[in-house]
Amino acid sequence: MPDRPEIVCICGSTRFVDEMRAANRDLTFAGVIVVAPGEADESITNEQKTALDALHLRKIDLADRILVVNPGGYIGESTSREIAYAQATGKPVSFTDPSDQ
Repeated sequence: MPDRPEIVCICGSTRFVDEMRAANRDLTFAGVIVVAPGEADESITNEQKTALDALHLRKIDLADRILVVNPGGYIGESTSREIAYAQATGKPVSFTDPSDQ
């Protein structure tokens, strides 16, 4: 039995913000520590996106595994990079919609 709760990093397209929030809520109520993508209310610059993408990789470093929120099986370019990074660092990867994975 671990002496701390599991840590899960949520990954996915920002178009699925509502689904990511729901996954965050469900995992939290299941006793999981959730690390989620940053949210921005307005459009962001390329520099900000680059910084946020790099920060999210550090969040993956903190996690025990990642959960990809991918309704309909959609996985975009940034999420594909995050999956590859997680796999390269030995993190298990699971999907909310595993139909095509």
